[in-house]
Amino acid sequence: MTSPATIDAIQAEADMRRWLERAVIGLNLCPFAKAVHAKAQIRYAVYLPTDEAALIDALLAEADELAALDASVRDTTLLIAPNTLADFLDFNDFTARAERRLARAGFDGVFQLASFHPHFQFAGTDADDIGNATNRAPYPTLHLLREDSVSRAVEAFPEAEAIFERNIETLEALGPDGWAALDVGPGSARP
Repeated sequence: MTSPATIDAIQAEADMRRWLERAVIGLNLCPFAKAVHAKAQIRYAVYLPTDEAALIDALLAEADELAALDASVRDTTLLIAPNTLADFLDFNDFTARAERRLARAGFDGVFQLASFHPHFQFAGTDADDIGNATNRAPYPTLHLLREDSVSRAVEAFPEAEAIFERNIETLEALGPDGWAALDVGPGSARP
């Protein structure tokens, strides 16, 4: 496996596309992802430095750029940070700070911030609980979602609140070996 410190932007984007296609869309973990993927409305922004403070600046710049575009051009942004925040607890704390900065910058009610991490762990679960894979991606990733798009998707999807439970059931049926067989970790895609 390739060390996260040696990942370049091309590899990081290829790995994230593979994860999105095989896990998120392939397992239908997010029923809204397929349409924006098919319409090429996802931006894969890769942040290579190790500086956390500058990552917040990069997130704010991505939010400005996303806000300036119509959703039909770009509906969402994945800000991938393969070379920083390797520790999940540090990433979790960082995500909370990033949400506050987005709100202070005027994006409260405009964007939601979702987070993915290779070691994502829900509170009250064991690290190896397969349910944690719902939020595991090859690299630390901040996902900017338009509030309007989320609202429309939830309205169009009956029982949207059941998605999380269905995802847990899907992953439990798949099991750790099935998840590993998806081959969606860092360095898995060869550009």
